[in-house]
Amino acid sequence: MVTRVPMSKTGHAKLREELHRLESKERIEVISAIEEARAHGDLKENAEYHAAKERQGHIECRIMELKDKLGRAEIIDCTNVKCQRAVFGTVVEMVDLDNDEKITYCLLGPEEADVKAGSISVLSPIGQSLLTKEVGDEVTVKTPGGVRQFEIMEISPATEP
Repeated sequence: MVTRVPMSKTGHAKLREELHRLESKERIEVISAIEEARAHGDLKENAEYHAAKERQGHIECRIMELKDKLGRAEIIDCTNVKCQRAVFGTVVEMVDLDNDEKITYCLLGPEEADVKAGSISVLSPIGQSLLTKEVGDEVTVKTPGGVRQFEIMEISPATEP
């Protein structure tokens, strides 16, 4: 069975753009670099050749990874989510009950998660704990840093990230 990967329309478009760039530009550039390095002679001691081959390996690996993720993507329109409960595509404002700090997270897929930008994956410990919760609910989360408790203050729709 194929495991679907939740993704916003914007996240899906970014991955498609990266795939297109890798296939149409970077792959061609690295092939040219390999050909140029081969022309310099002895391949055993040719650092340019080995660096270009290593770069080619990284590019091909990323292309395969992107094709897999795009093939398993479950695209979710964040503009149509209901905000009674915390679900993919909602912004959850909460208070850390240990220190009264306000925290706001947008719940997105693993490819779009960026804690510094205020988005977390619905598959992360905090994301999973928030799913289906409502305003006023208290949430206890087991994180790698220890147990944390939050109270959900507000849930609103996310603008497409």
